[in-house]
Amino acid sequence: MDLKDTIVALATSGVGAIALIRVSGYDAIDIVESVFKARSGKSILDQPSHTLHLGFVYDDKNTVVDEILVSLFKGNRSYTGEPTVEISCHGSVYIQKEIIAILLSKGCRLAKEGEFTLRAFLNGKMDLSQAEAVADLIASNSKASHQVALQQMRGGFKTEIADLRQELLDFASLIELELDFSGEDVVFANRSDLVVLLDKMQLVLKRLIDSFSVGNVIKNGIPVAIIGEPNVGKSTLLNALLNEDRAIVSDIAGTTRDVIEDEIVLQGLTFRFIDTAGIRQTDNEIERIGIQKTFETINQARLIMYLIDATTLSDGLKILEAKQELNKITEKHTDKPVLLVINKIDLLSETYLIGIREAFGEYQSIYIAAKNKTGISQLEKALLSLVDTQNLHSENTIVTNSRHYQALEKALIEIQKVSQGLEEELPTDLLAIDIRQSLCHLGEITGEITNDDVLGNIFSNFCIGK
Repeated sequence: MDLKDTIVALATSGVGAIALIRVSGYDAIDIVESVFKARSGKSILDQPSHTLHLGFVYDDKNTVVDEILVSLFKGNRSYTGEPTVEISCHGSVYIQKEIIAILLSKGCRLAKEGEFTLRAFLNGKMDLSQAEAVADLIASNSKASHQVALQQMRGGFKTEIADLRQELLDFASLIELELDFSGEDVVFANRSDLVVLLDKMQLVLKRLIDSFSVGNVIKNGIPVAIIGEPNVGKSTLLNALLNEDRAIVSDIAGTTRDVIEDEIVLQGLTFRFIDTAGIRQTDNEIERIGIQKTFETINQARLIMYLIDATTLSDGLKILEAKQELNKITEKHTDKPVLLVINKIDLLSETYLIGIREAFGEYQSIYIAAKNKTGISQLEKALLSLVDTQNLHSENTIVTNSRHYQALEKALIEIQKVSQGLEEELPTDLLAIDIRQSLCHLGEITGEITNDDVLGNIFSNFCIGK
């Protein structure tokens, strides 16, 4: 893309009362001026930045297309860091297309995905981590994901990385200076101070890397697998959680033969519930494929809800078999919490239910009747208790971007090499190589060091108009 072009795009989506068309580039104001007449009779070329102007937009035949409101941003005082005009017009799709077509005929070019934000980055209005946070903010669908994206967009992550990088850069400069005077055996960089800095950097980098486990689920949702034998009420439970008939419910065993997924937001966190095929021995090829998908889903989930039909726990043998199956799952998936959910308690007597509670007392368990939604609120509270949200409610930066995560891991490895090199009293030129590599990886996060392929990959995922 030619960044000298003046670009135009629709910045709103769908049909509404008002639409917003954004024009950015050094000829933006001149181009809009050529098709716009203000009610005041004044030229927008002569008006100050950050002012609004009501008037009409005309086509090539001098016919009024729409009455519009023009927002004026002059010089670099705009989102993109270049002259920008935002046109608020009526929401008719026809009007939107006509105005854009008129602007294209006057010299504008249609903007590519994310080109406005790319220009903001290239013009120094934000660093690369902030630019990526813009896309995350647009895509946020919960309070938690919105909160994290907003904090990053406002520069929280940028500041933390920039401060670390600057401290290391100062030391790197002194070490490079030592190399220039290597023949004179002089020391400019205090090695003790460097050790302190490296220890500090390792702590910060490890904290940021560890935060990704929380950040990733905040951004993408927490996958919860609902598993169990056929006909224990998995689909009914999913419907109860979603408060809608999302999954087919039937008394016929093996109805669910594919993975059904949907999500809800609980206290600002998105949970992605996955209803799976019932686990059992079967000769039905389609059902066996569904069961295989169940095991794949369990591996991908962060939480497991193991559902048991309370009415099947008729004697000690049945309870023992259920506990053995539950133990297999917990032993195989020690890296994720397993919540026991016993369903259909409305069909049991209180005496019978007390015996079941005693039998499963060693497990974290919730007792529900999914069909009439008894115990669903307690189940939701139990799910929240199993998620580590400590970082979410602190002021610490949370990493949500896999690109940032990978760069942090690489930077940490290089910092650890420098620390080891100091202990082994390696030559200064070898230490300098690892320090440069660490600076490079940190610079990749903020965009101080980047390439066209990285930028193309990042901004191609943006929506047009942003």
